[in-house]
Amino acid sequence: MTRRISWTLLAVLVLAQICYPLTTGATRAGLTVATVVLGWLLSVGHALLSRGPRVAAALVAVATGGGFAIEAIGVATGVPFGSYDYSGELGPKLAGVPLIIPLAWTWMAWPAWLAAVRLTGGTAATANGGGSTVGGSGPTVGRWVGRIALATVGLAAWDLFLDPQMVAEGYWVWRDATPALPGLAGIPVSNYLGWLLFAVLMMSALRPLAGPAAEHTDRRDHPMVALYLWTYFSSILAHAVFLDLPASALWGAAGMSVTAVPLAVTLLRARRSGDPGREAHQPHRPGVDATR
Repeated sequence: MTRRISWTLLAVLVLAQICYPLTTGATRAGLTVATVVLGWLLSVGHALLSRGPRVAAALVAVATGGGFAIEAIGVATGVPFGSYDYSGELGPKLAGVPLIIPLAWTWMAWPAWLAAVRLTGGTAATANGGGSTVGGSGPTVGRWVGRIALATVGLAAWDLFLDPQMVAEGYWVWRDATPALPGLAGIPVSNYLGWLLFAVLMMSALRPLAGPAAEHTDRRDHPMVALYLWTYFSSILAHAVFLDLPASALWGAAGMSVTAVPLAVTLLRARRSGDPGREAHQPHRPGVDATR
């Protein structure tokens, strides 16, 4: 059941994103809001159905709650992203922050985390298999650092697509957009550094709050992996062809490739070799496995 629900939500999300370049004005803004809500439901719903309420609550607390807090601080003080203001096109605000903005953090935080877990050996087979660990359980220190780094970059690099697109639509504006990355005028470098800072804090907090269930992946996570790779490849195409944003297509392609390309290669190799970890299940947990 977990995968059926997740695949269905993902299909609706993909359809909404395909429709985005075909719309304008208030219709496009409404579609943006709907897409973010769908993404939040997809990620939080998947976390809940596949791993239980503790993981879902941790994701909401860290990404949704933390996302709102950092955005409210950013709007009020300019730290850590730089000085910016949201327009009124993204729906109701609280403390100057549209309520859908924290949902966007959550939407991509979960697939970025699972992608990093998959790349650092976090299949159920390896989680139950080898490797020296700290304290007798969990990943080694080196693997843990690599996992946090990949998840951080995997999430923060998404903004190389997101911010240019949203600024072009007028959904928010920067008061001082210098210095900026070449080709991405209107967005200061401080914004991307702020994303990196908050992403590393978020990813570092997620595992301790979520517990060991967030430490490995299995076949139930295929929709989340598909979401991450779809976001990467579709964003390149959309920015390069449909949205007339060639610079962000290049920057985003380079930034997200750090996580997306190794993930795609790993999955292709696993498929060709019949890697049992790709289809492995996690140990049975009453009340969670019943939702599969």
